[in-house]
Amino acid sequence: MSNISREVKIWNLPVRLFHWVLVGCFITAWLTRDDRYLDIHVFAGYLMGGLILFRLLWGVIGGPYARFCDFAFGWREAWDYTKMVLKRCAPRFIGHNPAGSWGIYILLGLGVLVVITGLLAFGGEEGHGPLAGLLNYAQGAIAHDLHELLAWVMLGAVAVHLLGVLVESVLHRENLIASMITGYKSVPPGTVSAAGGRPVGVLMLATIIAAGFSWFYGYLVETPEQPYRPFVGQQLPDNALWREECGACHLAFHPSLLPARSWTVMMESQSSHFGEDLFLEQDAIDEITAFLAGNAAEQALTEAAWKIDQSIPKTATPLRITETQYWIDKHREISVQVWRSPKVNGKVNCASCHLDADDGTFEDAAMRIPVEADSSSAAVFKIFQKAVRYFSFNSSPPNRLEDKG
Repeated sequence: MSNISREVKIWNLPVRLFHWVLVGCFITAWLTRDDRYLDIHVFAGYLMGGLILFRLLWGVIGGPYARFCDFAFGWREAWDYTKMVLKRCAPRFIGHNPAGSWGIYILLGLGVLVVITGLLAFGGEEGHGPLAGLLNYAQGAIAHDLHELLAWVMLGAVAVHLLGVLVESVLHRENLIASMITGYKSVPPGTVSAAGGRPVGVLMLATIIAAGFSWFYGYLVETPEQPYRPFVGQQLPDNALWREECGACHLAFHPSLLPARSWTVMMESQSSHFGEDLFLEQDAIDEITAFLAGNAAEQALTEAAWKIDQSIPKTATPLRITETQYWIDKHREISVQVWRSPKVNGKVNCASCHLDADDGTFEDAAMRIPVEADSSSAAVFKIFQKAVRYFSFNSSPPNRLEDKG
């Protein structure tokens, strides 16, 4: 009877939480690459970075099987073990095997690079985050491309990792996925247990929940009159006369949305402004022209301005923002039904979808397509929003979390 295997906790709560929350972060980040969901994407990235920092620390002070010294296998050992797996004669490891350990090193390394390039792109392209201002728009675009490339490489590494888990599970007739959920494995007598770490795990879980609640709280308290804007761009140059004259008939399109030559041509032909005579005095024409030309797309005041300017050939002088290639590319997937919707009513009504159109910043996460607000998924979100509001202000403090596994 002394040789019968028994169930022993191998993966403690912090290790299991790290693993599954990291999985959730990667999936969430992958599914929110659309600019409209930038705030969700960024939160997943921040959380991923925090998890990796925690794992690096836990790899030093954590319990058995979690410390890096417990699976510090060399490359040769990993390669030899892989060959034994292919021959179906690989020995079983209670913790990480040599090949799996290198998979962890690679995934952690890729995760660090993905987070760093994401922060660089977020700071360079969007002008937000801890690295804001470190890179210009062109450099931020390069960081963005590198970020996407590394994400694809990491996806490939995840696929290899999953294949390894499947092969190991079949080879040694054990469910490795289940063991990472429960923490337990069937092991020989005398095997060291990794019990413990519950207080750290509870604190870790509470921190993640608190961070998520804090990050998305604005959505829970927003109203139709005051919609939540997760990112607020810098205040752009303004001019009272320009806003009064141009805003009298339509949205006062910020000068950063077209090159200076376009504004100059429009102001020179103000007597025939898309079929209308603006009846502007020369002093007003001069003042508005100076404002428009001085803050045009060439100045790269925003990400949208820089990308618009990059998309326009130097020999072209578009008179409509909707004629620029960048605008066309960004709105290519918008359906005809959306444009014809009473809430949108045409391509000139930028403010119907962009919460910051009047400011001229056009932040990615400030986009809300009104037609989608009537969808069933939005209705479910509204119910969830009301429930959170109710329990936030009417319920008693929650019971203390306790790890039973």
